[in-house]
Amino acid sequence: MDELYLALDEQVEKLKERLLQVNDQIYHHPELGNQEFFASQLLSTILKDAGFKVEIPYQNLETGFRAEFDTSRPGPKIAVMAEYDALPDIGHGCGHNMIAAIALGAALALAKLKDRLQGQIVVLGTPAEETNGAKVVYAEQGVFDDIDAAMMVHPSFENALGSSSLAIDPLQFEFFGRTCHASGNPEDGINALDAAIQTFNGINALRQHVTPDVRIHGVITEGGKTPNVTPDYAVARFYVRAKERKYLDTVVAKVIACAKAGALSTGCSLEVSNFEYSNDNMMPNVLMTGIWEEHLRRLGLQDLKPLDLEHMDGSTDCGNVSLKIPTIHPSIGITGGEKVSVHTREFAHSTISKTGQEALLLAAKGVASTMADLLLGEDLLEKIKEEFESKISLK
Repeated sequence: MDELYLALDEQVEKLKERLLQVNDQIYHHPELGNQEFFASQLLSTILKDAGFKVEIPYQNLETGFRAEFDTSRPGPKIAVMAEYDALPDIGHGCGHNMIAAIALGAALALAKLKDRLQGQIVVLGTPAEETNGAKVVYAEQGVFDDIDAAMMVHPSFENALGSSSLAIDPLQFEFFGRTCHASGNPEDGINALDAAIQTFNGINALRQHVTPDVRIHGVITEGGKTPNVTPDYAVARFYVRAKERKYLDTVVAKVIACAKAGALSTGCSLEVSNFEYSNDNMMPNVLMTGIWEEHLRRLGLQDLKPLDLEHMDGSTDCGNVSLKIPTIHPSIGITGGEKVSVHTREFAHSTISKTGQEALLLAAKGVASTMADLLLGEDLLEKIKEEFESKISLK
């Protein structure tokens, strides 16, 4: 296998200029979620030209795509996921341009060595990770039912083997009251803003009675226009997070009860909805993570933050994938060890820096080799699936 790994490394090096160009092009054409027409067409066209069978649009998402390459030998189907949406005003402050280029590089390198592999290589273009993540749609629509394992690599300020993440429900509460002159005839009004404020008060009291992993944060997006008119409409939005989906469902029921109480206490009516897709908690596969770690060390990275299944501070739609099939979501450092926060312009610039470019190529090599192990290692893949099944049975 060592010879195969070196051959994959060599293929990525041959693709260097193309991959860095793609990274730069997507960086300089930032597009918000579900509007990534430039990025999705760029990636899917390159893959199609390389012999991949491409479906775009995919699952009724105009900027989603699925690209498959068949080695013509029976074997498993292994996927690498590409993200490519940007943030408003910031651009690629989460490094999704790099995620796309890494996935592209690994897939192209593997396709070049098809005669030494078996099974199928899949690239999933997954729009809108920052908002309505496509992976949620894909998971619900059965996209992963015929895929054996999946992975992606996220840029960061450190090399981290991965962690869990918080399950999240994005809740919207709309309160409907009755307007009136706030001074002239206040007795005729029903104050929707008061209902929203009472909801916040109820949720603040609830915080005492949930486990420490729970995070609840909200804003009032609409609450009236002028003080002398009782607002008849108010909107509050909350992110409610917890370590695991099962407990999150319990917390969400209590949060909704707070909104119902706020509406009842003020005489308002209430409508509850999700303003974005819900994400499940990330369940990284330990055995797959070990394979990824071996390849990073082979490629010269020794400063690796261990897999951390206890610490979690965010949410990702990759969590929904990880509860369907074995999945990993490690991070690669692109800032030279400096702790630069994601979702900043400084971090975005790091994706096209020399350090970022080096990390991109290294990650593409690591992904290609990890996928090769899964394509060729029938016994290994079986153990990975056994681990997945043992964990999912406890959920």
